[in-house]
Order: sequence, then structure tokens, then C-alpha cells
Amino acid sequence: MNKDIMLCGVGGQGTVLSSKIIAAAAMEEGNSVHSAETIGMAQRGGSVTSHVRIGENAHSPLIPWGNADLILSFEPAEAVRNLKYLKKDGVAIVNTLATRPVSESLSDTGYDGAIMTDYLKKKCECIFVDSVELCKPFGSSRYFNIIILGIAAASGKLGIKKETLLGMIEKMVPEKHVETNKRAFLTGFKWRA
Repeated sequence: MNKDIMLCGVGGQGTVLSSKIIAAAAMEEGNSVHSAETIGMAQRGGSVTSHVRIGENAHSPLIPWGNADLILSFEPAEAVRNLKYLKKDGVAIVNTLATRPVSESLSDTGYDGAIMTDYLKKKCECIFVDSVELCKPFGSSRYFNIIILGIAAASGKLGIKKETLLGMIEKMVPEKHVETNKRAFLTGFKWRA
């Protein structure tokens, strides 16, 4: 399998953990994997991108522009910012909930993500996800990073088996949170299936 997957969001959303689960699951299935993270401001609210390149065609960890098969976006503006990486027939799975940057609280521009989602609808094939609705049963938005993995797995665009991803969640998530994260993954999987 050859697959380039871009994950993007803001600090504190679990983007890096999701990318590590994808990379470990792909390796578990016998694939060669390269990955890299770019973390802006290295704190909550800064831009975070993770590149995961799977297969023999991945000669470096960074995805070239126009090569990503799949973008998993935890925030609509980050999807727009990273759209240049998506290949022509690629798919973006995008959280519709906007995360307002710190600068927004100072100037109150009214950013709510709607302009970004409208732009994305015109530019690429997207699966839009309402994280607020899907995270309700868990009482926290912090499970969205695992829910989006379930959605990606069910879409068929990720190319990694559901069972392998669940196994990596068991290995990589702190034990006291494993069962809740597995339920979050299955919630996303069932939502898309």
C-alpha cells in the first residue's frame, strides 16, 4: 500500500497522537512508514500538522504538495491552510467546529468556520463532521481525534484495518482511557459506515 495522509489541527486537539496511531498501525500491517510533525507555537492553539507516508514510494517524511490521498482536519481553517497538500482526487475529512485563535478574542472578527467550509466544498471532496454531536456521549471534545480515525477507517480511504487501529489504541492510550477511546473509534466508524 502507498498512502500519504496529512493530519492538521491546533495544539491540544490530539493531532499528534492520531498520527502516531496511524503510523504504528500501518507498520503493524507490514508497511514502511515515514512521519513528521510540524508544531506551531508548541502549545494549545498553535497550528499542528502531521505527515504520515506509508509504503515504498515514501522516500521522505514530508508529503509534497499535491500528493496527500487524505487530509484529516480537526479544524476548518487548518484544512484550508493545508489544502495545497491534497491530490486532485484526494479526500478531506473535516471537523466543522471552528477553534477560535487567541487573536480572534482580541479583535472579534466573528470567525466561526462557515467561510472555510464553504470554500472547501468548492475545492475538494470533503466529508464534514460535526464533532460537537459525535463527542456528546463522551462529555468531552478530546475524543474527536479518535472518532475521526474511526470515520477515516470506515471511509476506506485510510487503508488500514479497523482491528489493527483498535489494537494500536489499546497499546498507545493510557490504560484508564482505553475503553472510552475504543468506543470513540467505533462511534466514528459506525457514523461513516
